[in-house]
Amino acid sequence: MPLKRRILAINIFVIALIAGGVVYLDSLRARLVETRLEQTVRETQLIADALANVPDGKRDAVIVRMARATNARLRIFDRDGRLIGDSFALASPTYALVDPATEPLRKSIARSMDRTIDTLTGTTIPGEVRERPRGGAERWPEIARSRSSGTLASAYRLAPDRTPFVSAASTGFADGSALLVTANARDITRRVRAERLTIGLVFAGTLIVSILLSLFLARTIVQPLHRLMRAAVRVRWGRERDVTVPRLPGRYDEIGLLARAISDMTQSLRERIDAGEAFAADVAHELKNPISSLRSSIEALEKVDDPDVRAELIAVARDDCRRLDRLVTDIAEASRMDAELSRAHFEPVDIGVMLEAMVAARESVRTPTAPHIAYARPRRGATDVLGDDGRLERVFNNLLDNAVSFSPPRGVICVSATRSGSDVIIRIEDDGPGVAADQREPIFQRFYSLRPAQEEFGKHSGLGLAIVRAIVSGHRGSVAVRDREDGEGGACFEVRLPAAQGEASGDE
Repeated sequence: MPLKRRILAINIFVIALIAGGVVYLDSLRARLVETRLEQTVRETQLIADALANVPDGKRDAVIVRMARATNARLRIFDRDGRLIGDSFALASPTYALVDPATEPLRKSIARSMDRTIDTLTGTTIPGEVRERPRGGAERWPEIARSRSSGTLASAYRLAPDRTPFVSAASTGFADGSALLVTANARDITRRVRAERLTIGLVFAGTLIVSILLSLFLARTIVQPLHRLMRAAVRVRWGRERDVTVPRLPGRYDEIGLLARAISDMTQSLRERIDAGEAFAADVAHELKNPISSLRSSIEALEKVDDPDVRAELIAVARDDCRRLDRLVTDIAEASRMDAELSRAHFEPVDIGVMLEAMVAARESVRTPTAPHIAYARPRRGATDVLGDDGRLERVFNNLLDNAVSFSPPRGVICVSATRSGSDVIIRIEDDGPGVAADQREPIFQRFYSLRPAQEEFGKHSGLGLAIVRAIVSGHRGSVAVRDREDGEGGACFEVRLPAAQGEASGDE
């Protein structure tokens, strides 16, 4: 179900609970009728007691006075059921049953609503009373029930206009006569209908407000979501390069946060796609050179008979094969770096111990003319980080290889690892020519190569520093090139990694 319909349904359901109050006004009517019946029974008992102690000559006056006091009709029937006294015959009637045909249209509508609600609530509809100018006790079953039980009996019926008609009978007179008290309780119907009208008006007003609020919510919630959905679909199809995902800067709720998150995600995806396309183009360009050289060497071998020239061509082809193998290996590692780091399970790694082992291994095979690596070992446990030790080894191996290639013969490479606040800082300094300020960012791009003049072409793929940055970023760290702190010539590569939980310590 669409969100707009759900909002409407929820709000209308709440209003329906209010509408239920209109239906359950029927219980109010039942309580009022029951109360009126009890009142009529008590009045009948009092009237019967009063008539039993009144001489026959004064009985009619008492009947008239009691009828006016109770707004009821009093009738006396003799032992044989004949009517011998009637307040309506002795004085003006205290009530009149209304013929529905003579009432206005609004009364007919009200009665129709009463019938509908009675049907919905399953209310038992009592019988309808039929008043006649003359009639005996046989028309009133409550008189017979009173005679058989010896107590007062009551009854509830409906008048022709569906207003309550209550009656009570007493047969405890010495001469065997019976008293019947009847009343048309129109006030009950008026009260119930007035309450129903009030609740109906409240319901109608609340329903209108609820619908307007639902439409407002739908506009402020559903429409922005539709805009985001349409933009997301256009991004998915990729047919329009410049699809703008709305950021909804004026909204600070969850929808605004969602819009900005989707916009940032889309921008990140575009950057990844652009990087992938650029990477593919760079790969094609980098592979083309050694392949062209290899093809030229092979074609020349078919035409050359001189053994020295053939040996030279074979050496060139062998170098091209090694270069291709190195390129393919580095390209494969660079392309899967992000995916592997996202799945990697990081564990505590002591960078100080790792660097100590790496420096010791390099020093053990160092030639006399190769640069010397000086390492300031920190206290054990002071430079712990959370990471993948294999990937971090690749970072520092690449940086050490880079420092060695740029250092002069018998130069010195300084390696240090320290704890500074919440970071572990690793510095690798060489005394080579250094890196110009405008080259310090491009050297971390893929296939960007700034090599020493004395180095043979094709010895490096141009991916080493790009792999370093990818691994360090995957560890939520950073890598940058700076000037040496001692002011000497050369470059300083600084790697910052978040330290693992533990005490901050300096170098030993």
